[in-house]
Amino acid sequence: MSEIAIMTDSAACLTKELIELYGIEIIPLHMLAEGKVFRDGVDITPSQAYELLLKNPDSFKTSPPNPMECLECFRRISQKTRNIFCITLSKKISTFYNVALIAKEKALSELPDIRIELLDSRTATAAQGFIVLSAARAIEDGKSFAEVIDTAERIKEKVSAIVLLDTMSHVYRSGRVPRIAAQAAAVLNIRPIFAVNETVRFLTAVRSRKQGIERMLKTVKERTKNIPMHCAVMHAYDMAEAQKLKSRVAAEFNCVELWISEFSPIMGYATGTGTLGLAFYTDSEPKGD
Repeated sequence: MSEIAIMTDSAACLTKELIELYGIEIIPLHMLAEGKVFRDGVDITPSQAYELLLKNPDSFKTSPPNPMECLECFRRISQKTRNIFCITLSKKISTFYNVALIAKEKALSELPDIRIELLDSRTATAAQGFIVLSAARAIEDGKSFAEVIDTAERIKEKVSAIVLLDTMSHVYRSGRVPRIAAQAAAVLNIRPIFAVNETVRFLTAVRSRKQGIERMLKTVKERTKNIPMHCAVMHAYDMAEAQKLKSRVAAEFNCVELWISEFSPIMGYATGTGTLGLAFYTDSEPKGD
């Protein structure tokens, strides 16, 4: 029996290989498409979900799992451990943290011998994934539960994520941009760059994908200053561009870790296909946006 289990939601954008390597438990977020409910990464792959999104974008909706689903996940994990560390996407982006909190309260009476700790990652995408990985690696290093939590808290203060949208057409679905404004920006070929830090914040806008990629790389260079960094290249239904971006990052940065991940369609429904992003951190002091 393992001493500690790590649990997170599918918005962490971890690859299947990393999930299996570290034995990370994933609770899937939900999406509704063409009248059917799909569990992110379980009933449908990201690519399949993006195909449905492109086919009928107005039918696409998202939602977190409910407290009973989360409680069931706690029950299942409790069969193999006595300590559960659940790391969620930012509660300013989703209600899942509150869902997990309700499930934890229910588990207190049902699973009295199980310790459950929750951590709001204050981010999403592979930036959240890096926090999860830091905890999983601390477990592999034989750290105590308190030390695992401390490690995740420390990385939480370091991670950043920047995202380049290929279009503004779908941003209104996030509730942060009026639909008419998103449509007008799309007509003008404005491509926004956002930071994911507690919530999604606008950084700047460019007129082409090429300009956007250069701006993202420049931002990362300013923050990392060639210090060894961990980096994930993210994409929404555009593996070819993600591979090109990964090659640029590998050539221009000092990476101790570099991998490609697909954006969860839970986020992609508001960003649209063609979105690219970088999640990263160094082991030096964190730098603000």
